[in-house]
Amino acid sequence: MTSSETRLLRHVPWHIVVIAAVICGLGVWNLVSASRNSLPTRWLSQAELMAAGTVLVAAICLVDYRALLRLAYPAYGAVVLLLIGVAVHGKVVMGARRWLQIGPLQLQPSEFAKLAVILALARWFHEDKLDTDTERKGYSLKRLAVPFLMLLVPVGLTLKQPDLGTAMLIGAIGFSCVLFAKVRWKALVVIAVVGVAGVTVAFTGIPTGHGTKQILKDYQRKRLLTFLNPEGDALGAGYHANQSMIAVGSGQLSGKGWSQGTQTQLSFLPEQHTDFIFSVWAEEQGFLGGLVLLALYFLLILSGLSIAYGARERFGAFLAFGITAMVFWHVFINIGMVTGTLPVVGVPLPLMSYGRSSVLTFMVGLGLLLNIQMRRLSH
Repeated sequence: MTSSETRLLRHVPWHIVVIAAVICGLGVWNLVSASRNSLPTRWLSQAELMAAGTVLVAAICLVDYRALLRLAYPAYGAVVLLLIGVAVHGKVVMGARRWLQIGPLQLQPSEFAKLAVILALARWFHEDKLDTDTERKGYSLKRLAVPFLMLLVPVGLTLKQPDLGTAMLIGAIGFSCVLFAKVRWKALVVIAVVGVAGVTVAFTGIPTGHGTKQILKDYQRKRLLTFLNPEGDALGAGYHANQSMIAVGSGQLSGKGWSQGTQTQLSFLPEQHTDFIFSVWAEEQGFLGGLVLLALYFLLILSGLSIAYGARERFGAFLAFGITAMVFWHVFINIGMVTGTLPVVGVPLPLMSYGRSSVLTFMVGLGLLLNIQMRRLSH
C-alpha cells in the first residue's frame, strides 16, 4: 500500500460508513418481514446487491472524484439518451414505460438521472466565472438559463413515462443545487410564480380548441385529489394512503414486533417492499423505531452538508450538496407520503426500499461523499 493510499485510509469518515451500514442492515432485516409472504428470497437479493454496492463504494473512493469533472457532461448526455430510449423502446409495466431491458438487467434510467443532473450542474457552477455583481447579489434568471435547461430535459422525459414522483425528485434536487449557488430575490419570486402557474396548468390541463389537453394522467390527478380527502375514495385512489396510515398508526409507541404487523403480514399494505417500506417499519417497530431511523437519516444529511461546506473547490461542494439533497428529498417525500402529509407519488426510501437502480444510485452517491471528504483532509 502506497503512502498516499495509507493517508487516504486515515481520513475515511467512518461515522458516515457506520450510519449507512446500520441503515442498510435495518433495511434488509425489515425487508425479510415485508416480503416473507410474497417473495421470501427478496431480502437475499437486496443483501447481495448491497454487498456489491459496498465494493462499488470502495472502488469509487480509490479514484479522485475530480476526474468526474471531465465525465460530467458525457454522463448527463448518456442518461438523456437512455431516457429517450425508454420513451421509444422501454418496457411497459402496469401502464408505465420506465424501464430498459438490457440483457438480463432491467434498469430504470430515471434513477441515474438524479446523479447525472447533480454532476452536470456541479461542473457548470464550478466552471462558471462569477463577476462582481453576481458574487454580491447572486445569480439572475438570465445567468441560470443553462442550468434550468439541464434540469428541464430529464424532468420532462421522466414525466412523459409517466413517473411524477421521480420527475419531482429530479426537479427538487436540481433546484436545491441552484439555490446553493445563491439566487437573487427577484429571480426567486419569478421562479415561485412560474412554479405555481405550472402546477396549476399541470393539474387543470391546457385549454385547446377541442377541449382540454391533460398533462397529468387521470390516476395522478386522482391521487392528488385523494390527498386532500383520503376517505373520499378509500377503496380506490385513496387505498394506498389509507392502508399506510393505518399501518403507521397501529404501531403506536413501541410497535407490534418484527413480523407481527397485521397490515404487513396480511398483505393489506400495497407496495410494502418498495414505496411503503417505512409503513412496515413503523407498524412493527413503532414510533420509537421510526425516530431511530429518522435520526440516522438526519445524521447522514448533516454529515453530507458538513462535507459540502468544507469542500476544497466548487465542484466538490456542489457534488456533495447535490447528493445530500438527493437523500433529503427522498426521505422527506417518502415519509410524508406514507404518513398522509404528502400525496402518494411513488418514491423509495434510501437504502431501505427494495430496488436495484435505487440502491445502486445511493451507493454511488455515498461513495462520492466519502471520496470528497477523504481528499479534503488528505491534502
